Parts: sequence; structure tokens; C-alpha cells
Amino acid sequence: MNVMNTWSSASGPTNPPFERIAVIGGGAWGTALALTAARAGRTVILWCRRPEIALDINGNRRNEAYLPGIDIPDRITATTDLAHACAGADAVLLVTPSGSIREMSRALAACMAPGVPLVLCAKGIEVSSGKLLTDVAAEECPSSPIAVLSGPTFASETALAYPTAVTIASAFDPSLPPEHGVASRLAVALGSEAFRPYVTDDVIGVEIGGAMKNVIAICCGMMTGAGFAENTRAALIARGLDEMKALAEAMGGRRETVTGLSGVGDLSLTCSSMQSRNMSLGVQLGEGRAREDCFDGRPVVVEGEINSISVTDLARKKGVDLPICEAVRAILHDRAPIGETFAGLWSRPLESETRTMDLSLAHPADAQAIRRFAEEFS
Repeated sequence: MNVMNTWSSASGPTNPPFERIAVIGGGAWGTALALTAARAGRTVILWCRRPEIALDINGNRRNEAYLPGIDIPDRITATTDLAHACAGADAVLLVTPSGSIREMSRALAACMAPGVPLVLCAKGIEVSSGKLLTDVAAEECPSSPIAVLSGPTFASETALAYPTAVTIASAFDPSLPPEHGVASRLAVALGSEAFRPYVTDDVIGVEIGGAMKNVIAICCGMMTGAGFAENTRAALIARGLDEMKALAEAMGGRRETVTGLSGVGDLSLTCSSMQSRNMSLGVQLGEGRAREDCFDGRPVVVEGEINSISVTDLARKKGVDLPICEAVRAILHDRAPIGETFAGLWSRPLESETRTMDLSLAHPADAQAIRRFAEEFS
């Protein structure tokens, strides 16, 4: 049974999928989501900040700057006019870096019709305010329902239609059946044989997972770059996941959400591949490169570098201990030596893995751990 038939039998003709999708952001992930929507049968208009990107898409059916070699179907039209992109849109996907969400949401508020959902496809926490991106968007677009799309996705693989699963989160109206909610309609609008969306109402849990996994990935990369192997990375992923659960719960989200696609799914992907800019940055730093020399000196935006401040600021306000994220922040922003910082992380008192036990034991080899890390990173 195809997706469209499933929707029709479940909710009837009064709540069809969103048919006209505006995607705001002509980078790799924005283009990949535009391709996803087009494959699902939607009409797509893609807003590009750079005129040459729009010209390449409309003229050559390619976005060689961000997704070279991938054909773009005629169902996708590119534009540099934000108002034109939003005109007649049933839903708007905002696919720009987390630091631009407030600015872009404010601009979209002047273009979007009231009631049209705004779907955030960036991951992070606003540094200046400590607010979740959904709260930022809601402030700037008060007449739009806000949703979040997150999960373990590399843009190139999504664009090539490799089987991919994501989570779409939005608040549900208790007066309506769940299948009539914004997240449900978006899931059906974007779902295809290769792209499988799951639905949740836990917006907070999804956002926290998306913001924190980038920070943990930088840490995994540092340890990999220094020459440590799979045991170390697995330990950091598992303990990083525990940090994600703790902050999500403190913010009012659900620990269960963090064990899903937008949490452990995204975390395992980002911490396991050099396709991730976060992992790649960490590896280069672990190999001993100065930050300004990473990525061959190119000004590459690494979301986890920004999120390491916003995540730890938020955790400090909530009284949540995040040792791994704090270590990444200290190295990136406080110029703390990598070896000494990881020595401190690894030689902390031993503790229980379960939250029900209040346990702290002096580390029996703390001095040796400190010497080991000093030697590894010297």
C-alpha cells in the first residue's frame, strides 16, 4: 500500500498532505529536502540566498556547488525572492544554519500566510538567549505552527534516495485526532519509498538531541584524531547519550525521545563518519592542528562548536552536569589543553551508571590516567 492510500484511508479527504512545499535554504541539506519532497509528489520551490545557485538549478537542473552530480527534477523551481517562495506554500521548511533562525523567521513572518506551518530543519540552541530554536521561531512567527525535522541524515545520501528515517515533531491539538496534526501531515507529505518520517509531540526532546549530538561528535573526533580506537568512541557515545537524556528531561522533554532517531540515531551517525563536519573538526584538533588551520583554513561553520556554548550554558542554568560537553567547550573556547582536559574527564571519581544510586568512588588510577593523556596529546 502506498503512502497516499494510507493517508486517505486514515484521515479522509479533508486533511490531505501539504501539496506545495517551500524550502528555504539552497545548501546541501535544503536541496536534499527539496528532492525528498519532489520524490513524494509535492510541488517544491527552493529559496537560495546566492543567485548563481538558483540559476544553476533552473538552467542546468543541478546544484553543483553543494550536491554535485545529482539531477534536480522539474518539480523543483529555485528563486532568490523570499516572498515568491512563500506565496501559496502549504508548509515552509527552514533549512538555514541555527545562528540565522531568528533573522530568517522574522523575514518569513512577513511572507507566510497565517496558519502555514514553519518546519525547522536546523539543530541547535540560540547562544544569545539560551532558547530552543522552536521558541525563537515562535516569537518571530506567532501565527505559524512550529515543527522540527531531525534525525540521522547526511545530505548527499538523502539526495541519492538511500533509505533514510527522520523524526518530525510538533505540538498536537488535543481536540483533533493525531493523524490530523501538523507533524502527521508533514510525515505523509514527505514520505516516500526511501524517506520514512516518524512522528512525535516531544519537540523539546527532539531539539535537545539535535543540538547536543554535534558537541559529542567533536569529542569523539578529538579522541579518534589522537589515536584512540573504537572502545573510546563507544564509551563517549554512550555517556554522551546519558548527558542528552539528562538535559532533555530537565527541560521538560522525554528520555524516551532521546533514545530514538533524533537522539541516539543522529548521535551514532555523527560520531561515526568524517562526512560530519563536527567529527571532522574533532579529528583535526586531536591530530594537533590549530583551529584556524582546520579544513585547510576555510571558514567552515561547525554547529557543535557554537552549540558547545549554548548547551553548557543551558545545562548550568538547569543544574545539569555535562562533563563531555564541558570538556569540548573548554578546549574550543577556553583554550584548555586537550590532553589535560581529557585527563580530567577520564580520571574523575567513579560513579554509578544508574540514576537510582548515589555513588562516588575515588578513581584508583587517576594519576596514571592523567600521565597517559598528557603523553598521548603531547
